[in-house]
Formats: sequence, structure tokens, C-alpha cells
Amino acid sequence: MNSLIGKTALVVGASRGLGRGIAQAFGASGASVIAVARDATALRELAASGPSITPEVADATDPATADSLLARYTPDILALVAGAQPNLAPLHEQTWETFSINWQSDVHMAFIWLKRALLLPLRPGSRVIVMSSGAALNGSPLSGGYAGAKATQRFIAGYADEESQRAGLGIRITAVLPRLTPATTLGQPAVAGYAARAGISEAEFVRQIGKPVTPASAGEAFVELVTCDPANLSSAYSLSGEGLQSLP
Repeated sequence: MNSLIGKTALVVGASRGLGRGIAQAFGASGASVIAVARDATALRELAASGPSITPEVADATDPATADSLLARYTPDILALVAGAQPNLAPLHEQTWETFSINWQSDVHMAFIWLKRALLLPLRPGSRVIVMSSGAALNGSPLSGGYAGAKATQRFIAGYADEESQRAGLGIRITAVLPRLTPATTLGQPAVAGYAARAGISEAEFVRQIGKPVTPASAGEAFVELVTCDPANLSSAYSLSGEGLQSLP
């Protein structure tokens, strides 16, 4: 329960959904949590839920944000969970601007923070987790460039881990790919869209995809990853309501 006492966890994208659950789980496990997001109201509500949570209102895609927060807090744990809501429409109804939303936000954010984590660098023994998506494995035909962006997040997390090991930095970096879930404001519209595309009810679609990932279960999974033996870490994991599964 208190496995992270004395640790500092910085969660980028902590104001809602899975990121909020991850921040709360780190706090409940004893860590001092730095919660980063642009929504000041949501961050204040999150901070009020636990005395160990410090809000930082900032734009995660601004390189100055990564520079200043990593230097100030030198976290033992860095969770990159932030991401934009994709535009839900088939390919021929997208514009380049809507198609590339997640490249400009999600990939950009991961690139900036991973680069700074290696250059600073974070302390030996630090853990970095990049939240990708199950869409990186299965595709996402109603979400424009979302699946490709999430696959790239997985790739660059792997590249960063390789560079850490080559340089002997002692930082472990892994990616987590959660399955589509109706339990977040990002996932619920996608569930509705794909149910309509399949010609079935949302309830039937949810039944077919199985036990959903929730903010609480995502938090448990992230605590599991940052407390396990680094020798046993994989470069990437899928995450369902049943838990983590290592990916080849």
C-alpha cells in the first residue's frame, strides 16, 4: 500500500480519465505526486482528493514545461499520459488538420519529455511510462491518425529505453497500450462511434470488448510497473480490464 514512500511521481495528463486514476494510485501508494495538465479547475479538484498531490497547470507540449518541471522536481517516476481527443470521422471526412491532431499533441508531448529525460538525465533507477493505446495494435478507422500516432509513441518509448541502456543511464522506459474503454471521456465517444459503425448497441459493443480498463485499474497497473524488478520489465504492455500483458 505504501510501496512508493519517498518517491516523487510526475504525471503528465493527470486531470481526467486514466491519468487522474494513475495520479491518485501513486499518491495512495505513498508517492509525492506532481499532477500536470492545462485544466486548472480539474487539477484543483484532484489536489483536494489527497494531500500528496501538487498541481502544476502547464502545456505539456511546450518544451519549457518539461525543462522546468523535470529540473525542479527530478521525479523518480514519470508517467506521460496526456493526449488529445481525436476527431471521430472516417478517413474521407477528415482534413489534414483533424487527421493529425494526435501527432501534434500526443507524439509531440512524448518526444519532448523523453528527450529531456535522457538529456537531463533523470536519476539512475527512474521509471518512465508512456501511455500509448491498443489502437496502435488494432487500428482505429474512425480516429484519423490516432492509431499511427499511438504506435509512434510506443516506438519512441522503445528507442528512448535503448538509448538509456546504451549510455548506462539506468532509466527504464516502457509503453502501456490500454484497450478501448467506455470509462473515460476520451473512450466513451469512440465506443459509441464504433458501436454505430458495427450496427449494434453500445451495451453489446462493450460486452464484446470485455472487462473495461478503468482509472482505478490503470492506476494499479502503473504502480505494478514502477515497483517491479527492472530486470523483468518488457518494452511494452497491453492493458485490459484483466490487467497487464507483455507484448513481444
